[in-house]
Amino acid sequence: MTIALRRYEAGSIPADHTQLLIDVHADAYREQADDPFVQRFPWFAKHWTSRPGYSCVMAYDADEPVGYSYGAPLEDGREWWRPHMPPPADTSTFAVSEVMVRPDWRKLGIAEQTHNALLSERAEALAVLYVDVTHPRVLALYERWAYKKVGEHRPFEDAPLYAVMVRVLR
Repeated sequence: MTIALRRYEAGSIPADHTQLLIDVHADAYREQADDPFVQRFPWFAKHWTSRPGYSCVMAYDADEPVGYSYGAPLEDGREWWRPHMPPPADTSTFAVSEVMVRPDWRKLGIAEQTHNALLSERAEALAVLYVDVTHPRVLALYERWAYKKVGEHRPFEDAPLYAVMVRVLR
């Protein structure tokens, strides 16, 4: 198995890109396919891929998409961390919306590879992401990746309660 990473940026994503995100997500959440929040993922994928500054790093095993990390910069004043910590001197923030790996390719370091590649070229001072608070192993994983939990938030009525996690990029 040879994993290759491909970067996609706003304005130059292939026509099938959003569908690839949806397909990988559907496989990753196949055990929770009946969950209404999980079923709304296509809307989220379309929302994020249309955002200014959208960026994605997708992992492939040969031609098979097996995982990805994606996100986009947040508008000043709308950062997810803002209600939970005092603003730093530079508030520029990149939101990591999804880090996803299909079940058959988990525990191979693909999530960390796509995540690190996604953030490697960012100009923002901070990265922020949400983690379901009922997943302590995932919280611990992001802490190993230099994120710090700064608060909790439920962004939608039917969403899980999330830990708001922040990582200093520069």
